Amino acid sequence: MRRGLGFAPAIREGLTACPDCGLLLRDPPLAPGQRLLCPRCRARLRRRGAFGAEAALPLVLAALFLLPFAFFSPLIDLRLYGQTAQASLVSGPERLEQYGFTPLGWAVLLTASLLPSLRLTALGFSLFGLGRHHPPFHVMRPLLRLAQRLRPWGMVEVYLLGFFVAYSKLIDLARVHVDRAAYILGAVMLCLVLIDDVIDYPALWRRFPLTLGRREAHPETPRHLLACTLCGTVSEGRDGMACPRCGARLYRRKPQSLSLTAIFGLSAAFLYIPANLLPIMTVDYYGVGVPRTILAGVRELIAAGMWPLALLVFFASILVPVLKLVGLFLLLFSVRSRSARRLLDRTRLYRLIEEVGRWSMIDVFMLSILVGLVQIGLLASVIPGAGALAFAAVVILTMLASASFDPRLMWDAARLGRKRG
Repeated sequence: MRRGLGFAPAIREGLTACPDCGLLLRDPPLAPGQRLLCPRCRARLRRRGAFGAEAALPLVLAALFLLPFAFFSPLIDLRLYGQTAQASLVSGPERLEQYGFTPLGWAVLLTASLLPSLRLTALGFSLFGLGRHHPPFHVMRPLLRLAQRLRPWGMVEVYLLGFFVAYSKLIDLARVHVDRAAYILGAVMLCLVLIDDVIDYPALWRRFPLTLGRREAHPETPRHLLACTLCGTVSEGRDGMACPRCGARLYRRKPQSLSLTAIFGLSAAFLYIPANLLPIMTVDYYGVGVPRTILAGVRELIAAGMWPLALLVFFASILVPVLKLVGLFLLLFSVRSRSARRLLDRTRLYRLIEEVGRWSMIDVFMLSILVGLVQIGLLASVIPGAGALAFAAVVILTMLASASFDPRLMWDAARLGRKRG
């Protein structure tokens, strides 16, 4: 379709909308280091870095340069009774595949290395393109959208914490040496943290020109103010139209939010029981296998005197999934009942659920490292169990459930309840 046949949606320049409560507010220029907070729910909408988005490109390039070395270098070395073994980022997924746990191996490989690499590549191309005389905006738009959406699924920092738990379990059993890939991953994690601190995505998107929309199929349907949750642009149009700045699909509220949240949440709740009852691994010493559940691993850390680490694993792997599920069902019930009680607290609860869910992958990453490392003939080996697959599914499903939930529905329901009350 020719561009001349399109229509340009009405852009409300200078406005932004809170993605958590839906409040429309002015989007003023920010000084370096200044933040824009929602006055109603206290969500952080923007933060301008001290150095600008240009400072992110060297960090992205540094992380992309380091990741191949982390991928192919040894992560940890083990020596037991004269026998040696090494583990790397790929050895764990490869060993999981050999044991028939291919989905679990791919989950580890994607979240620990491939998705962070893809996100950095997309972000680096977008930042590099903005510096060109004629930026290829038609290519940069989907790449920058992809970089934003992949952020929760890149778990380098969670993998490093899982590595630390695996190291703590091994130091009393064998001679363990932390190799260079662990330090490289630490440098990559630092780059990722600094990138998130430097980039102000709404300000970055404003450097992209507006595009024409297509001719409306149903011009008689009502138009609404639609806020893009990726670039922050507020425009007047109809559900399902493309954002005139970043190209993402716009809806007043996430489509089928409550149904998808309930489906993902119920599926995770169903799998949570076998995830904790079934062993996540079997530790085999001299031909004698000892199955270990997640709770048994916590007890081992307590017996070894590692209380802080035991509490961390207990909180991340046992409490967090339960609290996430209970919290999500509570939020669903509050929308259905049109409750206006403790609305701000419920919005904060949603933000907490969305932020901490990924940290439950600690045990999955720990298992991947142990399975890839402890394979020393008849002396010792670690074999993955069905509980690990169920637990990884619980983590992923709860993340999908929280991503599907639209917290603005709570504010809509409360407002409707007040009107009818």
